[in-house]
Amino acid sequence: MFDKLVLLADEAEQTYLSRSLTRWNGDLDIIPVATGPSLTRLAPNVLARARLIAFATPVVVPAPILDALGYGAYNFHPGPPEYRGWYPHCFAVYENAAHFGVTAHAMARRVDSGPIVGLERFDIPPGSDAGALGEQVYAALLALFARLAQPLAAEAGLLPHMSAQWGPRITTRRDFAAMCRISFDMRPEEIRRRIRAFGSGDGISRPGLELHGHHFTYAAQG
Repeated sequence: MFDKLVLLADEAEQTYLSRSLTRWNGDLDIIPVATGPSLTRLAPNVLARARLIAFATPVVVPAPILDALGYGAYNFHPGPPEYRGWYPHCFAVYENAAHFGVTAHAMARRVDSGPIVGLERFDIPPGSDAGALGEQVYAALLALFARLAQPLAAEAGLLPHMSAQWGPRITTRRDFAAMCRISFDMRPEEIRRRIRAFGSGDGISRPGLELHGHHFTYAAQG
């Protein structure tokens, strides 16, 4: 019996997302989870009656959890299928992409690889940095979540798959950290490009320079 939903999201987002779901199923028992350890503490009998939704979270759901869920797991990824992995919007800015989007997909053991069930695309305004694009991404994620809230909350069956397919590339934390490293031999344009793409918005590091064993981090003036 589908009567529980594990909501894996930042604590600041839990209330809004929960309300969007209970609007369609007032009897649904929503279990808020924000961290990996909290997720692994859920009892097997709870998971057997639950569906999991992950919303723009860096937490990787372990395979045993995915296997134990009785009604599937879905992730809202902050990028389109061709931008898989870690902080995809930063890489899109670096590559001067003209278009972007967000993706909802069934979760599989490999990150950002399950069948796609929802997609929102939009144009990137010229000159956008990572901060500006990040705001667009978040708005698109909320819109996609609202569009899929009814079947996720009220229908026990699996969501229908789209024909869209994931791209071959996936970026990692290591890739992100590498793009944040600035060296003396870089051309000024490359430095400006990296700062625009990786020097604003949320990230695990910021563009910076290694000098004599010390790391100097870029900070925007203003």
